[in-house]
Amino acid sequence: MSTSETPRFVRIRVDLVVEVDDADAVTRAALRRIEDDPDMSPDERVHANGAVTEDTAEALAYLVDPFGLVGEVPGTELAQASWSSERIEYDPDSPDWDLDEDDDDEDDEDDGERGYE
Repeated sequence: MSTSETPRFVRIRVDLVVEVDDADAVTRAALRRIEDDPDMSPDERVHANGAVTEDTAEALAYLVDPFGLVGEVPGTELAQASWSSERIEYDPDSPDWDLDEDDDDEDDEDDGERGYE
């Protein structure tokens, strides 16, 4: 495939599992982020404050910034991003959490998938 036929857009999929040792610290940080956001309307701020106070996963969603992941990568511009968070049961020894589970299907392709344990 020539350069002109190669798509310019690349989808990067990231799946993170975060252990929260101090939910109050996460909530406080999210509340500060919301308070410091100059683009948030007062109504949005009230809703966001309630969401992060009730759910640590929501607080983390306010703190994780996908734009920050690629903002300084030379030659790129973030075209779109979406993310969510949820509470989960996690067992690192379970085969359900094998980060390399899809590698058998994609051994012939280098798709840039990376994992961290």
